[in-house]
Amino acid sequence: MKSRAAARSEDLVDQPGGGGLPGRLGDELRAELIAFRRDLHMHPELGNQEFRTTAAIKDRLEKAGLRPRVLDVGTGLVCDVGEWDGVTPMLALRADIDALPIPDTKVDVPYRSTVPDRAHACGHDVHTTTVLGAGLVLAALDREGLLPNAVRLVFQPAEEVMPGGALSAIESGVLEGVGRIIAVHCDPKVDAGRIGLRVGPITSACDRLEISLDGPGGHTARPHLTTDLVTAAARVAVDVPALIARRVDARSGLVLTWGRLQTGHAPNVVPQHAELSGTVRCLDLNAWRDAADLVHAAVDEVAGMHRAKTVINYVRGVPPVVNDAESVGLLDAAMTERRGSYAIEDTEQSLGGEDFSWYLERVPGAMARLGVRPPGDTRGLDLHRGNFDVDEEAITVGVELFTAAALLAGRS
Repeated sequence: MKSRAAARSEDLVDQPGGGGLPGRLGDELRAELIAFRRDLHMHPELGNQEFRTTAAIKDRLEKAGLRPRVLDVGTGLVCDVGEWDGVTPMLALRADIDALPIPDTKVDVPYRSTVPDRAHACGHDVHTTTVLGAGLVLAALDREGLLPNAVRLVFQPAEEVMPGGALSAIESGVLEGVGRIIAVHCDPKVDAGRIGLRVGPITSACDRLEISLDGPGGHTARPHLTTDLVTAAARVAVDVPALIARRVDARSGLVLTWGRLQTGHAPNVVPQHAELSGTVRCLDLNAWRDAADLVHAAVDEVAGMHRAKTVINYVRGVPPVVNDAESVGLLDAAMTERRGSYAIEDTEQSLGGEDFSWYLERVPGAMARLGVRPPGDTRGLDLHRGNFDVDEEAITVGVELFTAAALLAGRS
């Protein structure tokens, strides 16, 4: 039988939960959050264009009696749950709200994207829903006098746009008064109901590289009178990653991977222009800081051997997400409270980039891997693929993880 406090909170929470900590998700809110996530999934929006998404989040928070503020860039929001005393540092819960410019290829679900060439293929709809759900539960607890300290909700736009919307969110003041920040990221290699934790770097630095090669073209019958840009581009594509690998400590994990190589229009014409673009990823923070100079030198060296003129656009992206030990301990304690220690597993550092790292340059915090794989599933669904989907039990897990962490942090 539900307590009177839970009933007055409109069935948002069941009390008590886990080891006596309140804030477990009620059935009514669980169903609402699943519907909310599916609505976001059907209407994905790219970075800095998340107007519908922002409006949907704002409307639901306001209905809960909260006062969200749209960020200065026009999308994304920040919202405090509870009254901040101006002294005690708040815990922030962060979600990213943008989608990817790829088609949704799922055919067997009613919530497939309705927007051509747009999909929530990285799980940001789940991230958003878990932070929203946590905010609603914490607001209900606050009305009952059960929230020990104010908590800040951060719904950040443009995570997929380098160098990341986290920087504009920080400029909008989302970290003012915040002493710690936590987040989750969907992990299709971890079963729903579990999370992965790691102290130290959990993601990698990620930069974008764009190269233009130019030189006099001509007839393929007289290549000696041209700058053979096809060969030059091919050598840059092959030799530069190999050269870099021999000029940096292998333990840094510095990797250059190409995603596009374009040149030429006819089989008997040596082109005058070629383009390559790709990403530079790095496990080590110090090596990342030197990566731009290293890549510039390697590209110029290889291209120069073929008399190609280079224009290099090295776009600095994001540093690694480096999890603070105390923040990982908070997530560990919160998950243990909700699901038991058996629901926690160690996770490895990935080569993926995440702009959550920018927050951690300013305040301590941690990101957990949120399991979204249906137990026993063998489809091998992965992030950034058009068929990506999740076990929606992960929403309940994420909400309860965040609420437990907020309550534990407020008591410490």
